Amino acid sequence: QVQLVESGGGSVQAGGSLRLSCAASGTIFTINAMGWYRQAPGKQRELVARLTIGASTTYADSVKGRFTISRDNAKNTLYLQMNSLKAEDTAVYYCNLDRLTPWGTRNSYWGQGTQVTVSS
Repeated sequence: QVQLVESGGGSVQAGGSLRLSCAASGTIFTINAMGWYRQAPGKQRELVARLTIGASTTYADSVKGRFTISRDNAKNTLYLQMNSLKAEDTAVYYCNLDRLTPWGTRNSYWGQGTQVTVSS
């Protein structure tokens, strides 16, 4: 099993910054990808940013140029630097880890979520 613990959420005014962290532990094997997703009230969960094993990144159009995803491989920790925050960034942010096992299967794990609230 894999455990993901997010931190760094909070309340900030529009234009401000926050940095989210996601620490992974447990039987990780090989990380295929890690990413951040968010879910606002009444909306579906959506991809914010994703980082693959080959260091390829994907960002939602709404956050390009404002958010940066990164990873500390030695610490198995994923980060999301969020700058120029907007009210529409308000959501619960979830960390996701997609792992590859030695026997060829893939598993996906989610963190418990961290609230980000941006006031205008």
